[in-house]
Amino acid sequence: MDIPDVSRLQVQNDDGNTPGASQAPSIEKIQQLLKTKDDTSRFVGLALLKSVLDNSPELQDEKGVIVSLWNSISPKFLDRLLRTGAQSGPEQKNSKDMLDLAVAVIHTFAVLLPNEAKQDAKLIGRIPRLANAVLHSSKETTQVIIETLLTLVTVPEGAKVFVDLDLDDWTPLIEIAPEHSHILTIFIWAWERGTASLEGEQSREAVRAKIDKGIQAFVSSFIGTDATSLLEFISHVLRNLDERLIPRNPKWLGSVAKLMRNLSTNRPNAASRSAYTNCAGALLLIYPEATPQLLFLDDGDSSKPFSYLFINLVLADLRATLPSLLEKLNDPDYPRISQRLTSALDILTAFIGQLLAWMEELDDDDDDDDRSKSTSGATSTQQQQQQQQQQCSRLRMPPELVLKLSASIAETLSAVLEYLRDRWDASVAGAAGLHPEARAGDAHSALGSRKTLAWDAKDEGAATDAFVLSAIRAVALWVRDDDGDVLRKEAAGLMDMFMELYQNSSISNSAAAQPNALDYRLPILAALEGVLRTSRGIEAFNSHNGWGILSADLLRILEDSSTSTSLLETELIRGTRIALVLQIVIESEGRTPEDWMGVVTAVAAYDVPAAGGETRDAAALLGFQVDVLQLAAALLANASQGMRRRFVHSAGAIRGIAEQLRGRAGEESVAAGTLEDVLSTLA
Repeated sequence: MDIPDVSRLQVQNDDGNTPGASQAPSIEKIQQLLKTKDDTSRFVGLALLKSVLDNSPELQDEKGVIVSLWNSISPKFLDRLLRTGAQSGPEQKNSKDMLDLAVAVIHTFAVLLPNEAKQDAKLIGRIPRLANAVLHSSKETTQVIIETLLTLVTVPEGAKVFVDLDLDDWTPLIEIAPEHSHILTIFIWAWERGTASLEGEQSREAVRAKIDKGIQAFVSSFIGTDATSLLEFISHVLRNLDERLIPRNPKWLGSVAKLMRNLSTNRPNAASRSAYTNCAGALLLIYPEATPQLLFLDDGDSSKPFSYLFINLVLADLRATLPSLLEKLNDPDYPRISQRLTSALDILTAFIGQLLAWMEELDDDDDDDDRSKSTSGATSTQQQQQQQQQQCSRLRMPPELVLKLSASIAETLSAVLEYLRDRWDASVAGAAGLHPEARAGDAHSALGSRKTLAWDAKDEGAATDAFVLSAIRAVALWVRDDDGDVLRKEAAGLMDMFMELYQNSSISNSAAAQPNALDYRLPILAALEGVLRTSRGIEAFNSHNGWGILSADLLRILEDSSTSTSLLETELIRGTRIALVLQIVIESEGRTPEDWMGVVTAVAAYDVPAAGGETRDAAALLGFQVDVLQLAAALLANASQGMRRRFVHSAGAIRGIAEQLRGRAGEESVAAGTLEDVLSTLA
């Protein structure tokens, strides 16, 4: 960069006239003062420089001059001012002046320097002293320090310097964070940007431990406050931080859960609702085992336990917001609203899962009680303790409240289904009753060409909206395990949406063509397990080529399991769920259509891979293979006599595969029993 001749620039008065030498020094004189070895002259030079920059707007635009002036300042002298200003003593007033001036000068140059100069160690190297200076600075100077640090951590090098600070260097800022919310933003920028260049597990482990302790310190600082900003901070960090840096089994989970409980039960405003909803949703996703116990369970019996009140707040928020959500798709507030509702649905999904698990435990206990009555009445002390522990880990909610909550959940999910139908129609299907070709042409205007019948968010479509995925996940869990047919029939009306999202997920995840694509396949399969229990669901499934779409995915997984040595467990799980869904369809049809027999042909040609030993992956693979064979056997069993004769060779090949896998299954295992059923069906 070319540096202009700063000796020709003069300090100007407010009226724009250049004063004489007796009135004010030139820029050159200020630089001479800054470059001397005398600290007093340097201090005077800094004071004059600060005044000149504050009162000369035209000088602020001269980037070359700004760089030249910054190069004239000694970084060691700035550090001495910051260090001296942080000391107490008889000269405390002078020390405070030194601190105020040093902070003001650094802040000014942090703002005025060009971006490339901000990355220099001379500027970002002041971060440690600035972080410690907040302990001794005035209220006004503290605010300037925070603004300076916020500016410096936007530079990657500055963020890295801040991350490399010791926890003790973070502590002064953490302690005053409840009064200065921008401090939370400093840590967000630093933790996200300053960790991008970390290499090696050891360095990541050190940063992860420091972040864990940092969050614990934040939680301690916010005790006694409403903690709204802290909960939003934790939510943002957990959702955006590199997953390798997210704390594992943190000790602060319980304290954060208490903060959310307190905030949600004390007349929360809109900001508070957003904070505890987003934080609870993030914690349930990141820590799915520990968080439900902390969030949904109560220590003692209560007529209206916290979980009942909390879930009702979440449901009320969903029901109140969904009717007007579609018209806000392109509002600036939509990302914020969508994030809150997505978190609310994640909370609901987690609670439904816990509710179902608790009900299963109650059923198991009833069976255990029946068995114990038929045996001796004596119970060991250890068994009693285990029963007490199980009671402490269960939902303490009266049955009448469970029924009320179930009805409220069903009502809310019905509203969710209605919104999904409207959203999908608006983004994909277009106006009702119009043939798809009616949308093929563009409308031309002075503003350009556009399709006028679709209405969707300008930044992302329905398929890439995380809210849609969370909504389907919540609906799927409920309709799969709840025996009521009302919601299942309503969900059947979304079959076209389910099938298209499933196809899109298969394409984008196999070819990695859409990096922002969401995977809807497992939630949709879960929903189908419930929806296909109704005749309306079967009819909709067949109308939208459900068999063709799911069987194609199943056979792809089967082929990959024969040749790939790195097939993910999630792929095998999905294959197992597909086989279950297709089994439900077969049972409802009675007779096998001929176009379904392509599955039998493909299974018969399956090349069984070599045994991989008794590992978790091997067990998952065996379970998937057995489910596919069971599906093929069901297709053959329901086929007509003529069709079975045409596929006799395929049946023989499938029987050979079953016999081969039977030798790998344990004698008393579930897989062995299923394979025996397959062999008897094909005999």
